[in-house]
Amino acid sequence: MRCLKKNKQTFFYYLYGGKQPVTDDDGNYTGENAVTYLEPVECKANISAGSGDAQVELFGTNIIYDKVIVLDDITCPIDTNSLLCLDIIAQPPTVGETPDHDYIVKAVAKSLNSVSIAISKVNANENKG
Repeated sequence: MRCLKKNKQTFFYYLYGGKQPVTDDDGNYTGENAVTYLEPVECKANISAGSGDAQVELFGTNIIYDKVIVLDDITCPIDTNSLLCLDIIAQPPTVGETPDHDYIVKAVAKSLNSVSIAISKVNANENKG
């Protein structure tokens, strides 16, 4: 199934960049690690209006999600560690802080010609941390 260009919406995603050791003001390692994210990437895809009974079986019955993103690019690197900006503007991430985002990835289902991504909305308070 291909995505029509006129149905595609623009959104941004942050890929997980790994963990970086945290240092104090003197440059000493604290023993903690900070999660880092790469720069936001613009993407265009078909984004559903909301979840429904027909979509629940696509990813299984135990996964709760709000929307589905359908991409015709099967090489898209979005995974369950990615953060998404659909309704807000993406900003460059700050080291040691989770970037502002409004959706998280719950599941990714790849087929021969498309990728379906189940996403869930997060609270603004959950973004910080």
